[in-house]
Amino acid sequence: MKRLNVCLGTIAMTLATAGFTSHAMADDFLAAARKKVEVATMSKSGWDGPTTGPKASSGKTIVFVAADLKNGGILGVSKGVEEAAAVIGWNVRILDGQGSVSARTAVLNQALALKPDGMVVGGFDTTEQKVAFQNASKAGVPLVGWHSGEKPGPNATAGLFANVTTTADDVSEVAALYAVADSGGKAGVVVFTDSQYAIAVYKARAMEAVIKKCAGCTVLSFEDSPIAESSTRMPQLTTSLLQRFGDKWTHSLAINDLYFDFMGSSLATAGKKGDAAPKAISAGDGSEAAYQRIRSKRYQAGTVPEPLNMQGWQIVDELNRAFNKASWSGYIPKVHLVTAENVGKDGGPKNLFDPDNGYRSAYKKIWAK
Repeated sequence: MKRLNVCLGTIAMTLATAGFTSHAMADDFLAAARKKVEVATMSKSGWDGPTTGPKASSGKTIVFVAADLKNGGILGVSKGVEEAAAVIGWNVRILDGQGSVSARTAVLNQALALKPDGMVVGGFDTTEQKVAFQNASKAGVPLVGWHSGEKPGPNATAGLFANVTTTADDVSEVAALYAVADSGGKAGVVVFTDSQYAIAVYKARAMEAVIKKCAGCTVLSFEDSPIAESSTRMPQLTTSLLQRFGDKWTHSLAINDLYFDFMGSSLATAGKKGDAAPKAISAGDGSEAAYQRIRSKRYQAGTVPEPLNMQGWQIVDELNRAFNKASWSGYIPKVHLVTAENVGKDGGPKNLFDPDNGYRSAYKKIWAK
């Protein structure tokens, strides 16, 4: 009997130690999440991009082919390209794929028919438009992408001289960790994505993976909904999710702010307050509407925006490097998290993440050399 009591005591101590270890690990994960969120919300100052490169090629004509100009990220980048092109002395034409595969194919073919010196593809899935990209390569037209794939930099397989974007893993991680930190490690999350785009699925699965590492958090649902149909789908989907999960649904994670443009009315009808659960967090791109919601605390708590205008300047610089047979710049912007606490900084008053780091002057100096 004495031996049995000793064994039972040992088992109890082992279980207690395991529980303590589990709690300690959970506390460590939450602390790490809070630290990364703190770093991501810091103001971005000081230029960390390229300082050397070829001088401006003159008289170029480029075409910006947008997957869908209703997407605030793509629209913002196109404006940055226009601004930078005006400085470097190039002509720009904007074509809109209007959110459908057939329209995207049509405008890419239209762009090639214009015989431009270079092309920009904004928000395209490289696999979907493989033939058009190959045709551009055969015609000797340099292609620079924005969010055209999971990773930044050159993509020889897709025919891209460079893909301009932040690192998808970092963006996804920060968005998901904000949900972890904000919930105190007890988030109940719905993830929204669009399987038409490889980058969208990649980011969504990355966010899901982070939430699953949080012992006290739960992925309630993984929703695949076409982003181009958000205006018609999201109101009813939001109501349905509220009926399914109720108060268990504390946070929404989406691959783009556009999903949240059409959730507020359903949440308000259900009696949900703008600054209460379920709190919306986007892993890109930082639209004007998103900034307004975050500032007014109306159904969005945060976004991990792309520096859209700055990336427009980078795209022009990458094309200039391609024209001059130089290598891509190697520049990958660091991630930034916008919340109600810091929304007024880094371009916040303009409802757009525009780092005060002197990027315009930096690129002008490169092109003037």
